[in-house]
Amino acid sequence: MAGVMIGIDPHKGSHTAVALDAREKRLGQLRVRASRRQVEGLLEWAGHWPRRTWAIEGARGLGQLLSQQLIAAGERVLDVPPKLAARVRLLNTGQINKNDDNDARSVAVAALRARELPELAAEDHTMVMRVWARRYHDLGRLRTQAVCRLHTVLCELVPGGVRRQLRTSQAVELVDRIVADSPIARAKLELARELIADLQRIDTQRREAKRHTARAVDASGTSITSIYGVGPIVAGTVLGYVRDVRRFPTRDRFASYNGTAPIEVSSGDRRIYRLSRRGNRQLNHAIHLAAVTQIRHRGSEGRTYYERKIAKGMGGRAALRALKRKISDTLYEHMIDDVHARDKRIGKDPGGQSGNDAISSVAGSHPDRPALRTSHSRAKANSRTATTGGVLRSGPAPDRRRTSRSAAGVQVEPRPGPRRRGHGQDRP
Repeated sequence: MAGVMIGIDPHKGSHTAVALDAREKRLGQLRVRASRRQVEGLLEWAGHWPRRTWAIEGARGLGQLLSQQLIAAGERVLDVPPKLAARVRLLNTGQINKNDDNDARSVAVAALRARELPELAAEDHTMVMRVWARRYHDLGRLRTQAVCRLHTVLCELVPGGVRRQLRTSQAVELVDRIVADSPIARAKLELARELIADLQRIDTQRREAKRHTARAVDASGTSITSIYGVGPIVAGTVLGYVRDVRRFPTRDRFASYNGTAPIEVSSGDRRIYRLSRRGNRQLNHAIHLAAVTQIRHRGSEGRTYYERKIAKGMGGRAALRALKRKISDTLYEHMIDDVHARDKRIGKDPGGQSGNDAISSVAGSHPDRPALRTSHSRAKANSRTATTGGVLRSGPAPDRRRTSRSAAGVQVEPRPGPRRRGHGQDRP
């Protein structure tokens, strides 16, 4: 650990830095404007402490630009989760009152006390996949809003409403047949046409974002697209948020990061495990898409695994969670194998990171952990037979229709385009 820890509370307009020594004694404080010279000002102020480490709150969010600038300058930067800094502030003072100075000091204290905070590295090609995958999902949310609004307008123009599943072309034909006999109806009809135009524009943008993501995924040379249900968007999301899989020593740590590992809430002689709501929710959603895709296609190994869990007495949701954990383990194995293959090509020693544990349990980090059974929180702990991971490989994809879904109301589907070979499905 460096001799001086500098905590930073980043904002859009300014950044506040507080320097502490190993005994948490305040050595200095600085506030700089968020500008082109922000790093120069911080480095000039911190020049008195050559053995220093920077701890930035939310270094992958609001503090991302500042953290990358410090890394480019050769500095060591740690990422401090905002919740951890808030807990330090509460435990130190017993209050939740906050200001920039106290926030920066809490960030530095959290970095001094924590044992395994992630050290940031310079952004690489994985960030390209993350940018375009996020763009694809953002456009999906905009499309859902437009679909819901179109459904509302059509219900006011068409007696009895419209069918829930409606292609964009069908919506155009339907609107063209509507006869508006009043100024109000004509206004609503014009609004419907504009909403359909918005859908067509968003569909075009989503296809373009998917092409950008697919090119970035292909350029990475990853093998996770061989897993059934993992297409360019799912792969781009996974690789974009994981970045370097070697920061997870085991598949269980990776499952904890993506939220597919259960949480232990045991007390006394009772061993209880509950569903995890923690972890990276974007990554968890990507794994969920792959799992649902496998379940919805008969003949896939994921569907067979799901039905086997149902036959053993699991409920549908518990079986789905078990399959998600299985996919998480398989993703981890593929990413570790990709790292080893890349290191072998460049003649680099992988450093003994095996990745493929001798035993892989869908239940958790230990073979006897009753994590994903019929009753997730009340059943007694009993041993389970461990199963090996890595069985959910891709196969011939069954015929299906690609449908864009909305949370409520009409579903407007784009025309099915040509499918790319070598990629799985992103949407169930």
